Amino acid sequence: MKSHFVLVHGTGHGAWCWYKLVTLLESAGHRATALDLGGSGIDPRRLDEVSSISDYVSPLVGFLAGLPEEEKVILVGHSYGGIAISLAMEKFSGKVLVGVFVTALMPNSTSPPANVVLEFFNRTPAEALMDSQVRFADGPDSPPTSAMFGPRHMATSLYQESPPQDLELAKLLVRENGLFLKDLSQESLLTENRFGSVKRVFIVAEEDQLMKKDLQEWFIQKSPPKDVKFIPGADHMVMLSKPDELYSSLLEIST
Repeated sequence: MKSHFVLVHGTGHGAWCWYKLVTLLESAGHRATALDLGGSGIDPRRLDEVSSISDYVSPLVGFLAGLPEEEKVILVGHSYGGIAISLAMEKFSGKVLVGVFVTALMPNSTSPPANVVLEFFNRTPAEALMDSQVRFADGPDSPPTSAMFGPRHMATSLYQESPPQDLELAKLLVRENGLFLKDLSQESLLTENRFGSVKRVFIVAEEDQLMKKDLQEWFIQKSPPKDVKFIPGADHMVMLSKPDELYSSLLEIST
């Protein structure tokens, strides 16, 4: 049976990072929709025009709202895209067959989604972020408000197993994105009877140097999914470093 995969990028990236996966899925007869979230990819909005998490996820929400009532999709979120798909699973629990978290932030329904973002920052020393920029528009004692990946940081921690052409593409295309931690600190954004009712699968990228394996395992422990898959040799950009393996994992999940 053919499936419809909706692919959601992480911070700074856009629909463009899924180009290999879209090709593989469509060549096998599946539908693949890669979306740009607010202020990402070729979405025209500037950083200051995407002022809330609702603004940021609005392209995904709008797309799912426009699907026929009976159509069900497999939502695939990468990195910060795990937050976006979680909010979509809450809103459209009846339209999502499974939520796939590809080395992604995976919240639970018992604590605010901001917790998983803050856990990443708590485990990541400032020097590990190298030339990436994290801004604190609300002051140094408040949570970070936006982030922009730097080329050296991407080369060593995100793309170190990916083809050099993909790193060059990213250097040209990444944008600064908001983190929306104030919005994500609200209680009950995710509920057990909606978000919690959707099957979840986590895909571990074994060589991810941005969200290291122990952090990925922490997400799994705090919000246990139905299944966990592992991709050896995958850096943070799994869809670029190990596209065939990710494709195979998605097909297994869809059957």
